Amino acid sequence: MAITSQPPLLTWNHTAQDISQLTEQAIDTYKSAMDDVAGLDAKDCDFQSVALEDANMRFTNLTGQLMCYKDVSPSQELRDASSKAESRIDIFKVEASMRLDVFNAKIAAEKNIKKSGLWDRLSSEEQRLVEKMILDGKRLGLALSEEKIAKMTALKKELSQVCSEYGQYCNEQNGSILFTEEELKGVPKEELAGYTKSAEGDNVVYTVTYRGLDIFSIFGYAENPETRKKASEGWQSRLAIELRQKIGNLLGYNTWADYVTEVRMAKTGKAVQDFLDDLIEKLNPVGTKNIEALLELKKKEHAEKGLPFDGKFYIWDHFYYKNKFIKQTLDLDTNLIKEYFPVSTVVPSVLSIYRDMLGLRFEEIKDASTWDPEVQTFFVWEKDSNDETGFVGYFYLDLYPRPGKYTHNSVWPLLSSYELPDKNWAGPVIAMVANLAKPTPERPALLRHQEVWTFFHEMGHIFHHLLSRTKFSRFHGLHTAHDFGEAPSQMLENWCWDSRVLEKLSSHYETQKPLSPELIQSLVKSRYAITGLFYLQQVFFSKFDLLVHIDPIYEDYTHLWNSLRKKIYLHEYDKETPGHAAFQHLMEGYDVGYYRFYAFLTVSSETIFKADPFDPAQGKRYRDIILRPGGSRDEMDFLQEFLGRPPNNEAFLRQILGTV
Repeated sequence: MAITSQPPLLTWNHTAQDISQLTEQAIDTYKSAMDDVAGLDAKDCDFQSVALEDANMRFTNLTGQLMCYKDVSPSQELRDASSKAESRIDIFKVEASMRLDVFNAKIAAEKNIKKSGLWDRLSSEEQRLVEKMILDGKRLGLALSEEKIAKMTALKKELSQVCSEYGQYCNEQNGSILFTEEELKGVPKEELAGYTKSAEGDNVVYTVTYRGLDIFSIFGYAENPETRKKASEGWQSRLAIELRQKIGNLLGYNTWADYVTEVRMAKTGKAVQDFLDDLIEKLNPVGTKNIEALLELKKKEHAEKGLPFDGKFYIWDHFYYKNKFIKQTLDLDTNLIKEYFPVSTVVPSVLSIYRDMLGLRFEEIKDASTWDPEVQTFFVWEKDSNDETGFVGYFYLDLYPRPGKYTHNSVWPLLSSYELPDKNWAGPVIAMVANLAKPTPERPALLRHQEVWTFFHEMGHIFHHLLSRTKFSRFHGLHTAHDFGEAPSQMLENWCWDSRVLEKLSSHYETQKPLSPELIQSLVKSRYAITGLFYLQQVFFSKFDLLVHIDPIYEDYTHLWNSLRKKIYLHEYDKETPGHAAFQHLMEGYDVGYYRFYAFLTVSSETIFKADPFDPAQGKRYRDIILRPGGSRDEMDFLQEFLGRPPNNEAFLRQILGTV
């Protein structure tokens, strides 16, 4: 299953006009292919004539790059053109997906295939493609009346437009908040150096943006509780749900949650609810003890500083007292830990771990065309290859924040792999878009351990995409059941708490020495410090996401957000703020999907890598069983094959409940 030849690098020199013209060209070409299928006589419909996979692959590969500009380009003009193109593409996709004539051709093809006896001659992946194409049409409502189809098409166009506009707003927003030097007492000076400094009357003030990690330094280190409160309320005050419910009802589903989970491993909204409720019940006692420990620290500090104390632990207290708790109980200074994780060391070290474990080698292409000068490009080859047949694919790393760029960390598949007519494979391409720390005048770019963990996780997605090999691009790499998508990366992120890996990843920016055994031990122990609250926060996000998609008719979403957060996450508040408005996952394809980030922690806490994270033999098993099939097989089958047991949450709960 070799790549037949090294594909040419993508070029990133499009103009706004190019983006518009190429979008229309891609739409016209795909539309023409669908017209050909729709024009077939029913008796001529077969697997080859109606699959449309080649046309879909070409359309997706071209438009994926064009839409990427909206999240990464330094040019406002290109971002705007890309956003308009995305809206145009989304509307076209709705129209294309609702073509009854194409769906009828697929129904005829399925009938002909089974009637002729050809079904048993199809491969399992080909059979899966037929089943998915038919299910897609039914879930889109193409078996409904013409009136209902028209109504649903209009609702989907409106939903697509709302989500696209929301995403652009979040990327473009430039909100900030001003603090005096006195208000920022406790914030490390290297963090202050990254803020814009100016004069306001007789005071020196610092501008702290809501982008990236700026605001989180306030949460974690500002000693003045009013400063943390002001930052928290401002950040959270910065919805498509009803449209989704209407679409689900038209299709005959009781809730949007039931509609979404039908094609996921969970299968029903109730299964997700039962999973989350079980975690809440088991994590609540641990979270309550965490709150009590942090509240005791707050009480003591307020007494020492003469600050009023009302016996409550607020949302803006969390990071500040969590840092103090870890420092006092584990003698662990998170700022000191940062000094051992310069970006210049972490990135190549993480790459080398993946390289050795998966049997690969990398080649950085210095003069590659990219969308920004800071972006790096890497070719990936099989470790022992000596010709083009060993080429795997290539990836981009866009690691640092800049104005107008996507504000979180994610990966975007740009070209998917698929089987060529000669049975070889086309090479895949993927990009990581991150927002790691940038250097200050005093120090190089340094990462918190959490950021190291996140980078390691996202690189897992990179290799899932690069090392998948499927006949059809539809099933390639990350195109799995949505609630399985995080599992491959989560199986590896435990490495970031392994002493052997931490030693390899760390190098003090001044001395070049790795973390000492004592610091590593304290860091590993910190994983379980306040861990009940960490997971309860994620369960809260998941529960809010689920509830609004089970019953979207709430009079006050802000009240639901705040009251649910208090009930599950156990933090008080004295003013309701619309935190849900900044919960971007709801609008970016994770509806009834946030739970997936934590569902698979329950099955990946103990894997075959525990004994030796660098074992290439186990890396090959992981590559062959988990990464290679993408979504071409039922995920539960190969997950159980890999783990050697049915999935369960026992290992996860043993860790969290302190029995490990």
